[in-house]
Amino acid sequence: MLNQDRTYGSAVRWPRQGQGAIVLGNGRLAASPHEQPVAIASLAKVMTAYLTLERYPLSGAQDGFTITVTAAQAQAEAQDAAQDQSVVAVRAGEQLTERQLLEALLIPSGNNIAQMLAVQIAGSQTGFLAEMNAEARALGMAHTTYTDPSGFDPSTVSTAADQLRIFQQTMRHPAFRQIVSMADVTLPVAGTLTNYNPLIAEDYAGKTGSDSAAGGCLAFFTHVTVGGRRQTAVGVVLGQGQGDDTSALLAAAGEAAEQLVAPATREATTGASGADRRNARPGEVGRRRGPGRPESGPARRP
Repeated sequence: MLNQDRTYGSAVRWPRQGQGAIVLGNGRLAASPHEQPVAIASLAKVMTAYLTLERYPLSGAQDGFTITVTAAQAQAEAQDAAQDQSVVAVRAGEQLTERQLLEALLIPSGNNIAQMLAVQIAGSQTGFLAEMNAEARALGMAHTTYTDPSGFDPSTVSTAADQLRIFQQTMRHPAFRQIVSMADVTLPVAGTLTNYNPLIAEDYAGKTGSDSAAGGCLAFFTHVTVGGRRQTAVGVVLGQGQGDDTSALLAAAGEAAEQLVAPATREATTGASGADRRNARPGEVGRRRGPGRPESGPARRP
């Protein structure tokens, strides 16, 4: 049960496989037992977004810095696409603002966009990885190691509790909350792309990740009413589902997320009337990959 610290106990419905973590309102973070570092696929992009917004904060309708896509970056996108990675189409000479880059990173989950941001922020991918891992240490993410900015590399590992910490930190930026709440996005060359989040229409905003090494992953927030008060439930599930079908993996992650939220809100109401139904969240925007394409890269066996 939820105790006086507002931590969760045995009644939380932890995922039957993989792991999960959740916090409700101002309560303490709770995580499934015996968590070990595992591949997190595109959830790695949350740290990439965080470092971008920490260096170049966006407020209101600001678009931030603008980059011009180089021939080398356009060629790299084509090479990544040939490997069946998750990419966002770009063209040499195309101009993209910081906001558009973050939309391309977080909604269609472009690995190539993560690489472009790494160079923009730190001058090189090596320098950016050093910043990612230094920030992880500073935030107390003791079980996290970043080896790439996109999560394509299965040696980028973390736990649900650690990913909840970075997700909460990134939520401090209104631009991040707005972007991960979008259902689709339209970009100059790539066109209109759809969000992979299986719960986007059910008022769960967040970032997905999926491949056969990581399973289905989802970092999310949703608004709930507990005892007549509107609060925010923030959670992470990792390692959901099996195989390499993106839709099935993410559907499993979505189911685990909903199962994580419902018991927590029921406990917190301590018998209050059925007012713990989530309040609707404003509409949201995203992108689309080819059918079944894993978010971070080609299908990999665990």
